Amino acid sequence: MASASDEFRLVSPNISHEGRLPRQYMSEGQGAKKNISPPLEWYNLPQGTKTLALIVQDIDAPDPEGPIVPFSIWVVVNIPATVKGLPEGFSGREEEMGGEYVGIKEGYNDLKKHGWEAPKLPSHGHRIEFKLYALDDELDLGNKVTREKVLEAIEGHVLGEAVLMAIF
Repeated sequence: MASASDEFRLVSPNISHEGRLPRQYMSEGQGAKKNISPPLEWYNLPQGTKTLALIVQDIDAPDPEGPIVPFSIWVVVNIPATVKGLPEGFSGREEEMGGEYVGIKEGYNDLKKHGWEAPKLPSHGHRIEFKLYALDDELDLGNKVTREKVLEAIEGHVLGEAVLMAIF
C-alpha cells in the first residue's frame, strides 16, 4: 500500500485543497492581479510518465438549458515529465519562459479563449477542479486544443490522476 507521501499529488502554494480560490485567479480580481493562472506543483509522477495534461474546470457551472455542465477554464497539454510545476501567471508565457516550458501547449477554454480565462460567476461557492493527468505519451491535437479533444485523446494513456479542488 502506497503511503500518502508516495501518492501522485497536485498542489498550489496559494490554494489549500478544498480551500478558497483567491480572487486574482478569477475575473473578479483587480487590475493586473486579475485572471492570472495560479502556481501549481506536482509530486510523485507515476512510473513511465512522459507528459502531463491539465484541465481546470468549474464543475458547478449551470447550463442555460438547466443541467450542471463542467465549464473549462484552462487546458494545458504536453507538459514534460521533467517539469515540476507551473509558476503563477504562466498562461500565455510558455514561449517567453523558454527552456523546459517551450513544448507546452495551451488550449481553448469554454469562453473560446486561449489560455487561462475564468468566467464571471453568477454566484459564489462554485467548485473549481484542477485535474492533472499523467500520460504515457505526448498528445498531437493540432492547433485547436480543447477539453473534449484532450479527454478523447488520453483514453488508454492515463497512468494516474491528481486533483486539487478549490472553492470560489
